[in-house]
Amino acid sequence: MQVNDGNGQRDSRHARIEMWIARYGDALLRSCYVWLKDAQLAEDAMQDTFLKAWQAMERFEQRGPASEKAWLMRIAINTCRDYLRGGWFQHVDRATPLEELPQRLLGVTDEDRSTFLTIMDLPLKHRHIILLYYYHGLTLRECAEALRVHHTTARHRLHQAEKALKAKLEGGIPCEA
Repeated sequence: MQVNDGNGQRDSRHARIEMWIARYGDALLRSCYVWLKDAQLAEDAMQDTFLKAWQAMERFEQRGPASEKAWLMRIAINTCRDYLRGGWFQHVDRATPLEELPQRLLGVTDEDRSTFLTIMDLPLKHRHIILLYYYHGLTLRECAEALRVHHTTARHRLHQAEKALKAKLEGGIPCEA
């Protein structure tokens, strides 16, 4: 049962969060899984992401036009970072070898799996920009917003990441930070 506060704001917020879950839930879950390498934690992080989005929805709407997906990705990234910074998480080895990640959480075909695993070997700043730009289809401006960096920084990182990935794919050259 939905409660209306007189102006329909609660119903509107409820409909919006449901739409975000339907539209972006799978992408956020996969991103959280890539960050945390644990299916249960990824689901928790995704739920926390939508809870935080619900709580901050009014501020998001007041900011004016902005990419919903980039905003949600930024919340998810920050949520995963918080999980990784947690004291107990640092003392427990929850890492799953990348080769063992479930197909449904990777969101790539078998033929793209080796490329995806190569991307996952890139340094963190390169991996993030590649995943946001190519994997999630964000624009450079949206990537910059999600990563909280300047647009030119995002463009530079993407260029560096593409170069590193090309070198690694073509010649087996190890990626450098």
